Amino acid sequence: MRKFLKIVAIIIAIPVGLLVLLVIAAAILYRTTDMKEPAINPERLSHYALTDSAGYRIYNGNFLRRNNDGLWEMYIHGDAVARGEAAGILADSLLYYQESVFVDQIREYVPSESYLNFLRYLIVLFNRDLGNNVTEEFRTEIAAIALSCTHEYDFIGTPYERQLNYHAAHDIGHLMQDYMLVGCSSFAVWDSDSADSTLLVGRNFDFYMGDDFARNKLITFCEPDSGYRFASIGWPGMIGVLSGMNEAGLTVTINAAKGTLPRATATPISLLAREILQYAATIDEAYAIAGRRKTFVSESLLIGSARDGKAAIIEKSPDRMALFTATDNRIACTNHYQSAAFANDTHNQENIRTSDSPHRLRRLYRLADSLAPLTPARAASMLRDYRDEEGCFIGLCNELSINQCIAHHSVIFAPEKRIMWVSTAPWQAGKYVAYNLDSVFCTDKTIEKRIEVSIAPIAADTAFLAAYYDDVIAYRRLVPVIRDAARTATCLPADTLQRFLSANPDFYHTHELLGDYYLSQGNHDQALAEWESALQFAIPKEGEKIRIEDKIKQIK
Repeated sequence: MRKFLKIVAIIIAIPVGLLVLLVIAAAILYRTTDMKEPAINPERLSHYALTDSAGYRIYNGNFLRRNNDGLWEMYIHGDAVARGEAAGILADSLLYYQESVFVDQIREYVPSESYLNFLRYLIVLFNRDLGNNVTEEFRTEIAAIALSCTHEYDFIGTPYERQLNYHAAHDIGHLMQDYMLVGCSSFAVWDSDSADSTLLVGRNFDFYMGDDFARNKLITFCEPDSGYRFASIGWPGMIGVLSGMNEAGLTVTINAAKGTLPRATATPISLLAREILQYAATIDEAYAIAGRRKTFVSESLLIGSARDGKAAIIEKSPDRMALFTATDNRIACTNHYQSAAFANDTHNQENIRTSDSPHRLRRLYRLADSLAPLTPARAASMLRDYRDEEGCFIGLCNELSINQCIAHHSVIFAPEKRIMWVSTAPWQAGKYVAYNLDSVFCTDKTIEKRIEVSIAPIAADTAFLAAYYDDVIAYRRLVPVIRDAARTATCLPADTLQRFLSANPDFYHTHELLGDYYLSQGNHDQALAEWESALQFAIPKEGEKIRIEDKIKQIK
C-alpha cells in the first residue's frame, strides 16, 4: 500500500512540478518584459506656450480645432518627438476622454476586477516583444504623446505601455469579429467606371467600441520630417493609420480577415499602414514595405495610387502575403481574401462559407454596376446602402449590409486631386466634409485658411435619418436592457418589449433576444415562436443560425 501511495504521489507531483515551473517561467517573462520605451531628453521638448485663438489651440506651429460639423482637425509637423509632443499637448483632454471610454468599454466586457488584472498579465506576456516590432520613429512619437497621458490607469501599465498596446486594438478587435466589432467594406473605381475617369476610393471603417468611443473623430494632417505628408482619420492618441491619403495620392484602408489565432505579437496592422502611407507612393512600394513587416493578424490593405491610376489589395497573414489585382476598372474588399494564394486556405474558405463577407462583396459590385460611372456622391450612396445583395430590406444593423450603423468613420478619396470627403455623425448618414491636401499643406496660407475648403460637401442622407435614426438609437439602447432581463429573469413592462420590437422588427436578432427573454419568464411557447420567427429573417453568419436552431431543439 505504501508503495502504491508513493507512486500516486510521484504521479501527482509531476504535473504540479511542471505547473510550478510554468508559473515561475511566466513570472520571469512578465518581469523581464521590455516595451522598448525611447528615452526622451527633456531638452528636446519645445516648452512653448499653448494658446487658444479663434477656436484653435496652437502649439509651436501645430494646431487643433473642432469644426462646425463636430470633426476634430489637427495639424502636426516635425520629427517624432515634436509631432508626439504637440499631439499630446494639443489634445490632452481628448486623450483622457478616449482612454476613459476605452477602459470603461473593456470593463463592460470584463466586469471582474480580478479577471481584468489577470487579463493585463496575459496582455503583457503576449505583447512583451511588441516594442521590437515597432520602428523607433513610431515608438518615439507614441512615447512623446504619452507624456500628456493620465496616470489614473497605471494599473494597466505606464502611459507609454498603454498607448503602445492600444495600437493593437484593431488587431484584437478583429479576432472578435463574431462580436460585431469589425466588419469593414471598401472599393475603388477608375477609368470608365469613374465619372471623370480618375481614381475614386470609398470605405466604411466598421470598428465598434460604443458610440462614446466614436464621438471624437480626429483627422490628423501630418507633415513629418521624413517621407510624405499625409492625412488620416482615427481618434486621439492613434498614430497608426486606419484610413488615409498622402500627398503623392496614395491611399491606405485596412480590412480585417480571418486566420489563425496569433501565437505571439508582431507589428500592429495600423502601424504597418502608417509606414506605407508615410513612405510609399505606388502600389509596388506599398507591397515592398508590407513584405518587410511581420503582422500577427490577417488583414487586407486596399491601396489606391494616383501614380498607378488604379487600386490593388495587399492580402497579408502572419505567414504569407499576396497582391490581388483587378481584371477591369474596379475592385472591392470586405473581410475575406480573394487571391489565388489564399484560395486553398482553410480559414479563408470557412470565412467565405460561413460569414457575411462574400454577401457584402457581391453587393458592392452590384451597386457599382447600377450606379456606374461613379461620382463621389454615388460612392457615398454605396457606403450608405443598408440592404442585402438582392436589394431587400433585412432590418437595421445587419452585418449583411454595407451600412451597419456602426461605422467609426466613412471616407471617400479622389487621390489624383488630393481631395477626401470624411463623414460626420451619425455613422455615414451625416454629410461628408471635403478636404484638399494641397491646400492643407500649403505653408503660404495662414492656419485658418489651410483647412477651409471651397469644395462642396456631400449632403447628409436625410431620408435614412428621418426614417430610421430614432429606431436605431432605441434598438441600441434596449438591446442590453432585454439581454440583462433575460439573464436575470427580470420582468419588463409590455411597452418596453413593444418598443424594442417596433424599433427593428425585420432583424433576426430582435426576435432571438425576445425569445431569450420569454424563456427566462417561463413562457416557452412565446420563446419558441420568437426563435422560429428569427429564422425567417436574413442571418449573417452560419454560427448565429445554428445557435438559434439549438435553442429551438432544447426547448422542444
